[in-house]
Amino acid sequence: MDFSGFVVQLLNGLAGASSLFLVAAGLSLIFGVTRIVNFAHGSFYMVGIYVAYTLVEVLGRHIGFWPALLLAPLATGVLGGLVEILLMRRIYRAPELFQLLATFAVVLVLKDATLWLWGPEELLGPRAAGLKGSIEILGRNFPSYDLFLMMVGPALLGLIWLLLTRTRWGTLVRAATQDREMVAALGVNQAWLFTAVFAMGALLAGLGGALQLPREPASLDLDLNTIGAAFVVVVVGGMGSIPGAYVAALLIAEIKAICIWLGIVNILGVQISFSKMTLVAEFLVMAAVLVWRPWGLLGRAQPPTRNATVVEMPLRPSRRLFRLAVVALLCGLVCLPWLTAQSPYIVVLSIDLLVAALFALSLHFIMGPAGMHSFGHAAYFGLGAYGAALLMRGLGLPMEGALLLGPLVAGLGALVFGWFSVRLSGVYLAMLTLAFAQITWAVVFQWDSLTGGSNGLTGIWPSAWLSDKRSYYLVTLLLVVGSAWALRRILFSPFGYAMRAGRDSPLRADAIGIDVKRVQWVAFVVAGLFAGLAGALYAYSKGSISPETLHVSKSVDGLVMVLLGGIQTLAGPVVGAVSFTWLHDAVSRNTEYWRATLGGIILLLVLLFPQGIAGFMHQLSDRLHGVRQGLP
Repeated sequence: MDFSGFVVQLLNGLAGASSLFLVAAGLSLIFGVTRIVNFAHGSFYMVGIYVAYTLVEVLGRHIGFWPALLLAPLATGVLGGLVEILLMRRIYRAPELFQLLATFAVVLVLKDATLWLWGPEELLGPRAAGLKGSIEILGRNFPSYDLFLMMVGPALLGLIWLLLTRTRWGTLVRAATQDREMVAALGVNQAWLFTAVFAMGALLAGLGGALQLPREPASLDLDLNTIGAAFVVVVVGGMGSIPGAYVAALLIAEIKAICIWLGIVNILGVQISFSKMTLVAEFLVMAAVLVWRPWGLLGRAQPPTRNATVVEMPLRPSRRLFRLAVVALLCGLVCLPWLTAQSPYIVVLSIDLLVAALFALSLHFIMGPAGMHSFGHAAYFGLGAYGAALLMRGLGLPMEGALLLGPLVAGLGALVFGWFSVRLSGVYLAMLTLAFAQITWAVVFQWDSLTGGSNGLTGIWPSAWLSDKRSYYLVTLLLVVGSAWALRRILFSPFGYAMRAGRDSPLRADAIGIDVKRVQWVAFVVAGLFAGLAGALYAYSKGSISPETLHVSKSVDGLVMVLLGGIQTLAGPVVGAVSFTWLHDAVSRNTEYWRATLGGIILLLVLLFPQGIAGFMHQLSDRLHGVRQGLP
């Protein structure tokens, strides 16, 4: 192989690692102090590159390229400070997952704000002033700007280290990372410290985006693509470790560079495309590191603990009035196709709502009662959909058989992925599930001969007796209601109590003979089976399936549904799924900037109902019941 090409690719990896490190360092700072998993951090990267483009185009001719470029991260830092003051200060006492929901809403708002200001087209900035040429390395031309980026990473790592270890502000940041309550007790203005840290993190993300302007165009997809990579770097390096983030950024960037250099390799007569592995290289690295060293390369091992301030209310049988309301609702749902005969679209939307409800119920099964937060639940939804489609098309099974066997494919995936995942906890568990989901997505996206690749599979229609949408709706309703009943029965069985015991106190549960990891593993498989059933129902309702059903955005939708409804109630995921899906459909059909509108509604709901919509209704019902019983 070409040695000079190998060296050049390694140098390209070093250049690309600098921006990735800056984004990850900012994310690690924010999480370390505020304990917020900031899903909007990728949006600050995106805003940084867009602002840099505008400032360079407008001010570059007057003050020069570099001064204009460096103003962009300052503007992004100001934006981050405003987001912290106007939003984050109001939700610091909310559960951590609802903070994640709020940052997701910020993503939607910033994406549409960017669309409104700069339009949908990609914007390519000018070459860097003074670094437009290239130098020759081993007979190959290497861009001078990339050589500059190679030096930027270590230089900024040193500056951040000096800031955190040689200044009073850095001492306070490190102290807050270890014990926020003690810092507040010492008289430090905790609010402004949080604001400064959030602004600094946003500034680093904006700087990472601005420095990429001469290398890549500004586009609206940068937010989600960047946040996924940043999460991987932070977790691989070790949560809270800035040097670890740099080491992880280098490792991932170099592995990607080597994959590009290898290209297509013939191994024992089999053509293996390493270049395609760049889509999922960072997730493969993360999965390997977390299985080998669950706390990251330079992170510290921490025993799994549960936030003592969060008290999970015990699950209670529903009251008679609630059961009557559910029966009345089911009667209404059965009659829906005939009540809305003049509006066929309502039946189609109702099928989508039912599928979303089952998907959210399956995710809530492991998030709420089992306490396992998954960022990759879409993997099982997609596996169920593709499993049903391929069983019908490839093996010639009838639709009915494929619909019943398809979820077993998802269950098999959950069986394998869950075995590794349940050995971790907290953010590390969530990120490992994300890694497995993205690996599954990459396989489906690139296996053209089996899955249709990026085009997906079409012609996945139900049997003739279900060709009428009303008939298919009734079957979907039956399966979803039956699945909800089965999940509820499991939660009130001894297995369900064992799940909650392992969630609330793993040590005590282990002491009384409960195999916590095995219980969690079984729960993972059960959740995967029902998510797969939702995916199979979705495939036959649409007549087609694409890799987007396994993408991280689908997993995020599931998280939003569960959190919006309320994680501490069994009705929460259903309420959240119906609310989110209906809002998404209604808003997207009525305005071009539907993301910002939807994000604003989610922010409003988070601020008004920090326990979720169903959680708020449950609390209100308890209060009214207490008043009727004469309780204080």
